[in-house]
Amino acid sequence: MIKTLTTGAMALAIMAGSALAGSTSALDDPAKMSPFFTDAGMKTLKTEKDFKTAWMAMKPDEQKAVLKDCGDTTLNKSHADFCAMAKMMGG
Repeated sequence: MIKTLTTGAMALAIMAGSALAGSTSALDDPAKMSPFFTDAGMKTLKTEKDFKTAWMAMKPDEQKAVLKDCGDTTLNKSHADFCAMAKMMGG
């Protein structure tokens, strides 16, 4: 009985950990975000024109994911300038 409960608890923990690991923000993905910044550290946004070019190059579902993440208060705080520009482009 104890062995069955322990095995079940371990399986549940592994599944929960996998689900949490897969839920990362588009705003924290350097591959998606680097086209919007002038520097490798992603601190300085490109001009509005260049930002728009990068925005239009994104797939619509990627744009929606970014806007959704910008709607999250915690994420928006750490990406405020980017989110303000993204909202001007698509929301």
